[in-house]
Amino acid sequence: MTATPSPTAATSLSAARRIRELTATVGGGAVDVLVVGLGATGAGVALDAASRGLSVAAIDAHDLAFGTSRWSSKLIHGGLRYLAAGQFDVAHESAVERGVLMERTAPHLVRAQPFVLPLTPLVSRGGAALAWAGFRAGDALRIAARTARAILPAPRRLTPVETRRLAPALRAAGLRGGLLSWDGRLVDDARLVTALARTAAGRGARILTRVRALELDGSGARVRDELTGEEGVIRARAVVNAAGVWAGGLVEGVRIRPSRGTHLVLRGDLLGPLPAGLHIPVPGEGNRFVLVLPQEDGRVYVGLTDEPLEGTVVPDVPEVPETDIGFLLDVVGTALGVPVRRADVAGAFAGLRPLLDGGAGPGAGTADLSRRHAVLTSSEGVVTVVGGKLTTYRRMAQDAVDAAVAGGRVTAGPSRTTALPLVGAGPAPAGVPRRLIRRYGTEAAAVHALGAADPGLREPVVAGYPVTRAELWWGVRHEGALDEADLLDRRCRLGLVAGEREAAVGAAREALGGVG
Repeated sequence: MTATPSPTAATSLSAARRIRELTATVGGGAVDVLVVGLGATGAGVALDAASRGLSVAAIDAHDLAFGTSRWSSKLIHGGLRYLAAGQFDVAHESAVERGVLMERTAPHLVRAQPFVLPLTPLVSRGGAALAWAGFRAGDALRIAARTARAILPAPRRLTPVETRRLAPALRAAGLRGGLLSWDGRLVDDARLVTALARTAAGRGARILTRVRALELDGSGARVRDELTGEEGVIRARAVVNAAGVWAGGLVEGVRIRPSRGTHLVLRGDLLGPLPAGLHIPVPGEGNRFVLVLPQEDGRVYVGLTDEPLEGTVVPDVPEVPETDIGFLLDVVGTALGVPVRRADVAGAFAGLRPLLDGGAGPGAGTADLSRRHAVLTSSEGVVTVVGGKLTTYRRMAQDAVDAAVAGGRVTAGPSRTTALPLVGAGPAPAGVPRRLIRRYGTEAAAVHALGAADPGLREPVVAGYPVTRAELWWGVRHEGALDEADLLDRRCRLGLVAGEREAAVGAAREALGGVG
């Protein structure tokens, strides 16, 4: 295999490594920190602890980014919404963490995203002035967080001609212009989690997917290997529960109120070129928008709703209600000149935000709950980290490890993750397609070399979608993919469109069978 400047051997996750490290962990000596959950927060906890020199085992009942962390808007928010709600500390923290990702730890995965708020007849002049003041306040947050202007440009007003140049799909009639703002966005949220887990593995953390925590206390967990059914015990000096919306099922006293956010998947040719994303105001609501988000794979996401999850059972994969789809289509229909009908929806997905219940008044919806995270320590010594959002995963992880250290059973220095680059961060390799660089960073050359060595791996997995067979092979060899769903639903996003997923299953099975 062609050499790469990244420490691929140390950071590679594979089925063989999983078996080896699981055997050494279950029934073996105690690790310093056991992490339950391998979404962004859990993988971040594993990295933070490992980078402090602690021994770490991190488990998940499913795969990396199986839950909430693959269903986000892919945005790295600067906290403008929280500023408007008076949550100044949350807004500042979000802006700081956005800058950390964009400038230091993951600049290959996070880039600046322009957004246009069209001033349609439904947006009053007072509403436009309020939105403009908000964008100026958001730029002040950028300054306070010390994020360079070259990374995030200033907001500005747009003429009607400029607005339609950035968003040709907008309806021209009645358009008074627009407001241009900038925020951070991920090329793929699940790729961020994969990079976190692999970086932690490079620091010695044992990343163990398909390992379910059956019982949890301050000294470890009884676990089950979901591939073999075998049970055992992982002993630990400190335990961190980072199971997101499922955290309350592992530790008593943790009350989670999940909020459902739904996105639609549209084919890019439906709306034509979209150089910028769109903020489309929800009629009758002053600070709520539907986002239209062009993706680098040619698709467009439309989201999101914010609705409380009904019932007491938290599903592994949330269903998308038709009411959510209808709501999103109705809102985009108020601004677009191109009709978007139910038949145009190629796919849809819903994610559950793990909001901490409390702090909102009786009858308040989940949109009223704070996105401030909390770190709770149970009477048995289990540290649970809940709430928050994708942008602030690093700070959540830092606070969780700080709490574990404060418990007195492990000793470590302060967090080091504000300046710790993730796998793939670094100078872009030459002679490699830009799309690969945006997804793999410095490792793009090695992924590209697989196709050079075997022309068959250069071919797209599905006609019209850019993912190649080489990327599937890379996912098995280095990114811990164990089955077709890992490859198609999380290492790439083919699974968001049912027909394309079905067409790609054969290539995924070939990759799983062909990589030793």
